[in-house]
Amino acid sequence: MRTLYDVIQTNPAAVPTQAAPPDPRLARTRLHRAWFVAAVTFVTITGAAAFRSLPSLLIDPLHQEFGWSHGTIGAAVSLNLALYGVTAPFAAALMDRFGIRRVVAVALTVIAIGSGLTVWMTAAWQLWLCWGLLVGLGTGSMALAFAATVTNRWFTARRGLVTGILTAASASGQLVFLPLLSWMVEHHGWRPAAVTVALAALAVVPFVWLLLHDHPADVGQNPYGSAEFLPKPPPATGAARRTLKVLSTSVRTGTFWLLAGTFAICGASTNGLIQTHFVPAEHDHGMPVTTAASLLAVIGVFDVVGTIASGWFTDRFEPRRLLAVYYALRGLSLVFLPMLLAPSVHPPMLFFIVFYGLDWVATVPPTLALCREQFGEDSAIVFGWVLASHQIGAALVAYLGGLARDVFGSYDLVWYASGTLCAAAALMSLVIRRVRPPEPALATD
Repeated sequence: MRTLYDVIQTNPAAVPTQAAPPDPRLARTRLHRAWFVAAVTFVTITGAAAFRSLPSLLIDPLHQEFGWSHGTIGAAVSLNLALYGVTAPFAAALMDRFGIRRVVAVALTVIAIGSGLTVWMTAAWQLWLCWGLLVGLGTGSMALAFAATVTNRWFTARRGLVTGILTAASASGQLVFLPLLSWMVEHHGWRPAAVTVALAALAVVPFVWLLLHDHPADVGQNPYGSAEFLPKPPPATGAARRTLKVLSTSVRTGTFWLLAGTFAICGASTNGLIQTHFVPAEHDHGMPVTTAASLLAVIGVFDVVGTIASGWFTDRFEPRRLLAVYYALRGLSLVFLPMLLAPSVHPPMLFFIVFYGLDWVATVPPTLALCREQFGEDSAIVFGWVLASHQIGAALVAYLGGLARDVFGSYDLVWYASGTLCAAAALMSLVIRRVRPPEPALATD
């Protein structure tokens, strides 16, 4: 009987150049590697979310220490949010070129540098550079387009559920860090909080480098839910050119503009509005900052539940109708919010926190599902551009909300305007066209 060594010596071509398809018996007895990759992705996005939970806590301390207006600080937040969105589609293409692990490790390092440098800032332009530019670029490279790339590569089944879980990671970061950071800001100042965020981002880098594999073929497995072994594609060159080409093609469709428009309103009514201005708005009504930040953290708790549930619903129900329901309910809750702001926590406010938390980013799984349905292999990059519109909407409201507070002395007008926009988004969701799957070809003799 010939040994494997004899075969190799007589026929070197018999040595496989790529991991062989897995033994299906092993797939039934071991947890699929895709779930480990999803877990590392979850932890990574959670770490990146730490800095994004900080801006609303720093508006009043920076205003008091440096005398910067709410509009000036809001402009830095706007730059951060805009870059978070605009960077996402390019980051998705860079992951196709250089691999997920390298892009994410560099992004976390940039976040740590930007957050750490804020400790020494003395002028508003330094706030825009560190908080706006560096952290915006870093978090944008690990935005939801990162989650979309991981989901598309590693999962064929359960994509909606996995999207919901990874989307909930941002809320988990808010949940973990907001109470701690608010306590630090109140008792020790804002600088220790900024350092904590920098260290949290750096702490995730080793996990990414050691555990985040780029493709199932790297470990000799099929994507989860697929019976077919997919070889790893060669690196895609021309990342920027491809990103712009996908944009050029997608903007010619009405579906892209409807998705971008609804997601812009989503960003305006969440990151730009509640995440940035809820804490100072409650503080205006006499509520302590720590208490208001704790309420925002509770939103994060229920956001995890709502987003994962939304992913489960997306696997089973029509995503257009889900979006319409989500936006309509969100708009209704925002219209009632000005009547609920008070110096202390009361039952109606708790009801708003739970209700709004369940709907916070529940829009992401159905939006990503529609991108996948409409744009196929380019869906991650298209979703990156749709996410860019989300962040542009968030950036506008982060700035305009602060400006409205300076001009009118309250946020009431901003709440009502955002509620009206959500109603418009609900209607826009219903007119997105549906792509029917191709009919199976008839068998021929």
